[in-house]
Amino acid sequence: MTAGRINLLHLNIRQKVIIGLTACILAIGFIGGLSYTYLAQIETKQRFVEIADDLSNTILEIRRYEKNYLLYGSADDLKENRRYIQLGLETLDKIAPEVKSLKIAHQFPLFQKEFLAYRQLMEELPQSGGSRSRVEEQLRERGKKLVDLSHYLVKFERQRILEIISTLKTQLLSSMVVFLGFMAFFVFIVSRKIIRPLRVIEDTTLRIADGNFRPLPVLDTRDETQRVVEGFNRMVAELEKRQDQLVQAKKMSSLGVLTAGIAHQLNNPLNNISTSCQIVLEELGHGDLDFLKRMLNNVEQEVIRARDIVKGLLEFSRVRDFELKPTTLEEVISRSVRLISSQVPPGIDVVQEVPPDLVLQIDAQRMQEVFLNLLMNGVQAIKEPPGEIRIAAHADPGGRDVVITVEDTGIGIPKEEIDRVFDPFFTTKEIGAGTGLGLSIVYGIIDKHHGSITVESKEGEGTRFLIRLPFQLPPNEARLSP
Repeated sequence: MTAGRINLLHLNIRQKVIIGLTACILAIGFIGGLSYTYLAQIETKQRFVEIADDLSNTILEIRRYEKNYLLYGSADDLKENRRYIQLGLETLDKIAPEVKSLKIAHQFPLFQKEFLAYRQLMEELPQSGGSRSRVEEQLRERGKKLVDLSHYLVKFERQRILEIISTLKTQLLSSMVVFLGFMAFFVFIVSRKIIRPLRVIEDTTLRIADGNFRPLPVLDTRDETQRVVEGFNRMVAELEKRQDQLVQAKKMSSLGVLTAGIAHQLNNPLNNISTSCQIVLEELGHGDLDFLKRMLNNVEQEVIRARDIVKGLLEFSRVRDFELKPTTLEEVISRSVRLISSQVPPGIDVVQEVPPDLVLQIDAQRMQEVFLNLLMNGVQAIKEPPGEIRIAAHADPGGRDVVITVEDTGIGIPKEEIDRVFDPFFTTKEIGAGTGLGLSIVYGIIDKHHGSITVESKEGEGTRFLIRLPFQLPPNEARLSP
């Protein structure tokens, strides 16, 4: 019994809809059938009432000619009386089959009996002789009873028609209330089990399009909705995995662009190390000791410089889980500027205006990817030097967010395209010059940091990206993994 109840509670949506629609169809069929039966009864009774009215009028005509005959003894009145009696008997024979289905059926034999008795008395009246007064008295009694019975038949059936109509109204009203209640329950089920999950999925789809891959909560409904949500969460996890792969691919692409510049950057410290070593070798036997120490110190500084360049490159390329931790913003931006510096043509200045004591809860590697993308876009937007790329940061007046701006003096973005710059695979660059993933990845990383990014641009004047990041995150969000 318990298992059956549990199975009933956990029917899938299709079964619930089929059961609901079947119950609705059966209810409509039952109500329609019952209403049709009532209407058929009303039709039958209405037809009987019409015939009964005609019969009542016939009886009144019989009585009228009866009285005329008794008063004047006219043979024509007697003839008309008999004609109407015959008409009444024919009417009784006509309605006899229909009367059997009516509640008045038990009165009908009495009515026929009285009618026949009345006809018998009318037949006896002309030959009654000395007993005429007795026959007339009996005739009047029979006639009065016939009138009363005919009126009773009509009144009874009309009353039954009114009762059926009242019952039909009550039944229709009750059916309407029950039907509306059922439909309200059905709408509630559809809204709760279908429309609301679909709306959640729709909102989540829009959220995923913005780069937020937080999964949906799975409710234990044991129907298609639960399976759809579970499948949707698997899709979200796969999308997040693919996005991480795209981020890494984009990072590798950026590394390819940076490699030539990094080689040039490494050339300088290596040349200095080589020159210092040659001088030390020449002066090793007879040179000044302090001078040799300075040369060796130069070698050490250039080794540290080369190590920092390689370290920055390795930090940028390494795959790590997403992790928010306190990080100095100025350090992340400076490292990004150093990595991109080899790609900055002469005549383009990169200006930093970032307080050294600004500490945020961020993933340094991901934020470095953000700044590298924005800096590279700025460099590519300045077609002909001179130009300037400015990175600035400050706490907003409320003290809850940090506002970071990255602006350039490049060619700008067309007005009709500015709303699409964060869409995946959308690019304003020439074919082959960009994948259209850079700003989409930037948007996803900023969103993952619970921040926001907007863009302002004027063609021919430059572009300005504005990033807002929270100072502090809730404790349970301080450390996240994808």
